Amino acid sequence: MGAPINLVKSWNASDYDMIIDVRSPAEFGEDHLPGAINLPVLDNTQRAEIGKMYKQISPFAAKRAGAAFVAGNLARHLGSTLKEANRKFRPLVYCWRGGQRSRSMAQIFSEIGWQTDLIDGGYKRYRKHVLDGLDNLPKSLRLVLLRGRTGLAKTHILQAAQAKGAQVIDLEGLANHRGSLLGAAPDGKQPPQRLFESNLHTVLNNFDEARPVFIEAESNKIGQIHVPAALWAAMRSANSVEVQTKIHYRVSFLCRDYAHIIANPALLEPLFEWAVTRHGHEVVNGWRQFIAAGDWRGFVHAVLLDHYDPAYDKSAALRNHKIIATLDAGFLDTIAIERAADQLLVAGLLG
Repeated sequence: MGAPINLVKSWNASDYDMIIDVRSPAEFGEDHLPGAINLPVLDNTQRAEIGKMYKQISPFAAKRAGAAFVAGNLARHLGSTLKEANRKFRPLVYCWRGGQRSRSMAQIFSEIGWQTDLIDGGYKRYRKHVLDGLDNLPKSLRLVLLRGRTGLAKTHILQAAQAKGAQVIDLEGLANHRGSLLGAAPDGKQPPQRLFESNLHTVLNNFDEARPVFIEAESNKIGQIHVPAALWAAMRSANSVEVQTKIHYRVSFLCRDYAHIIANPALLEPLFEWAVTRHGHEVVNGWRQFIAAGDWRGFVHAVLLDHYDPAYDKSAALRNHKIIATLDAGFLDTIAIERAADQLLVAGLLG
């Protein structure tokens, strides 16, 4: 008699030695449970082949071929990733809907002697849990918005505050994007929308509702990632702390922070192409002249005055956030950022 196979509708990740997603690598890449590893019983090609066979030949032929694939993949996992698992190994296993793929692995585990929990409803149950959380969790949080013009090191200030114990939602970090036309990370890759939402849900779910939660003012879209509606609504009504400093300090900071663009000016082309329709050829040609002369400080200064500052001021006037404190970011060096983070923590307690 094999070890028990239990269907569960809720779970605590810490109760398991491993969380196993048996879906294909493509499905796993789109989203998965936090901490899960991918041990597919059908890889991408095999899954497509079985689906095609099911429709074009017969369900029986598809099941027979699928069983052969599953057996081979399970043997490979047992001989590699699971090779060192001891007799008390306890996994949590799931597939798309808690069907044949996860049960095939659980049955083998049961015969080995490993007690296995299966998520009843699979990934779809988890996804519903995430969506419900994203709809409800933001309403319970006391958000404090950190806002200010481009080049004020807001992300760095939030990171410094987080290192001091603050609760922080780093939307740009989660989205792997800085939230502007020049905001793509050097690797250029953003997570899929669902994976972003899962990671955001994990962050929100771990907060203490009695303490303030700091978040940078963003638009409702960061690169290709959409901010969930309930969080965006909470951000729009949150109290704000505004960061300020002199423009030449912002220019210096941006030249440091966007060094990868200075090293590869071709990355500016999306900005130029878009800005021509907004500001005209004369303005954009002026920007190009600064770059041609190697005057990056002049270029950054001009872009701030011509585009980013007016855009921020217009947006801020329309949203009319309540500002509870103003921070002086000074030179925007390490010392000034640490000082601004301390001021932010104080403002969060007062607000």
